[in-house]
Amino acid sequence: MPDIPGPIVDFEQVSVRFDDTWALRKVSFKLNAGETHIILGAAGSGKTTLLKAAIGLVGVDDGDIKLFGQDITSLTEHDLYPLRSRIGVLFQEGGLFDSLSVGDNVEYPLLNRQNPNGQNRNGQSGSEPSSVERQAREALRFVELEQTFDKFPSEVSGGMRRRVGIARAIVTEPQLVLYDSPTAGLDPITANTIMALILKERDVRNTASLIVTHRYQDGELMADFRYDPQQQELLHLPKEDGARHRTRFIVMKEGEIVFFGTREELASSTDEYVKRFFKHEE
Repeated sequence: MPDIPGPIVDFEQVSVRFDDTWALRKVSFKLNAGETHIILGAAGSGKTTLLKAAIGLVGVDDGDIKLFGQDITSLTEHDLYPLRSRIGVLFQEGGLFDSLSVGDNVEYPLLNRQNPNGQNRNGQSGSEPSSVERQAREALRFVELEQTFDKFPSEVSGGMRRRVGIARAIVTEPQLVLYDSPTAGLDPITANTIMALILKERDVRNTASLIVTHRYQDGELMADFRYDPQQQELLHLPKEDGARHRTRFIVMKEGEIVFFGTREELASSTDEYVKRFFKHEE
């Protein structure tokens, strides 16, 4: 699918309120193809609400959100379906269906994908049945887990389940992927493996990424490295490389963005709240 002109995601003064509590307050940012925004903040600061608002899962009380250049703030669920089919989501802890095999979990977005006219496979659109397994296996191969195709989630480790979740999120080759706490509960080595796969997805397919995380190290890896498809490995980016600026850090507090900038700008912040999220130790 060709890149759209302009931002993939565009928040303009977005506010969301639940009863008397502001979940988001005047949030503004733009995310372009190939860019990553790392979203940090204390529990209840609005991080997950931001992800949900980006794909129309929560209503907006004020402001505008554009997705792929289209204003979504007044769209119906039916009208949102074709836009959401262009987005991958990694839920907290993978969010796999326990009753389905790994292969069936990864195939699920393909079988339920909607085209711009809102039709799925039952409406003679979407992926052909003969190609679904091939695409699912390719996605599992991308995360180095093709051998788990016939297993069930209960038969693989927690880190593997998270990698299967990534395969399911990227199987449709989306232009935008949302990651909700992709490394939560994982040991540091496994967490770095997960982030390396997310980085690989970004650089191989020029994917835009929104990543909610509690680990500063997740953002550090995304900012400091790139994936080289020829060498099939991560390469460290020198400080002067402009590609480092494709990763920006957002720090949220009580629904507001209190910091937006590069890793270097985050490191030099003198704000006591913002400083809590720089090189936070495990």
